[in-house]
Amino acid sequence: MKLSQRTNDALQKQLMREIEASYLYLSMAGYCDSLGLGGFAKWLHTQSSEEWEHAMKFRAYIDDRGERVTYGDIARPDDDFSSVAEVFEKALENELSVSAAIADLCSLAEEEKDRATQAFLDWFVAEQVEEEKSVQSVIDWLKRIGDSQQGLYLLDQQLGGGVEGGASTSTGPSTEGTGSAR
Repeated sequence: MKLSQRTNDALQKQLMREIEASYLYLSMAGYCDSLGLGGFAKWLHTQSSEEWEHAMKFRAYIDDRGERVTYGDIARPDDDFSSVAEVFEKALENELSVSAAIADLCSLAEEEKDRATQAFLDWFVAEQVEEEKSVQSVIDWLKRIGDSQQGLYLLDQQLGGGVEGGASTSTGPSTEGTGSAR
């Protein structure tokens, strides 16, 4: 069964949101790279890849439902950040916005009694809980660290995969559960 026009339009719009989110995370990674914070940049690159994967899930679903995927313009991402904390505050804003858009899609699918789309969106609902938690965890650690350059260095190492030499610590936020294995 083909998608209703309203559902197709909404899914196409969400596909573009996911691409824009990927682009935003790339911009954030570039900012962190410019500060020499490779661990933060690596974490943000991973998020960008995940957002791209989400977009491709929408692309495949639209295609599977017999619709032609169309792509719109991509807005230039914000790249003027004043701090790493601001990067993550904007990342959380983005994730909350995506979560709200997914919720709206769920409501539309329910309204249209489109069970297939409802089932498809269930994964994204759970994924957004993980995404918000992951970003919030980094924000919480940044607040704990405050102005400590040593703390920032250690968190950067943690987000990059562990303290130099590959040894992992349990003092920083987990990068588990960000959806990359899905």
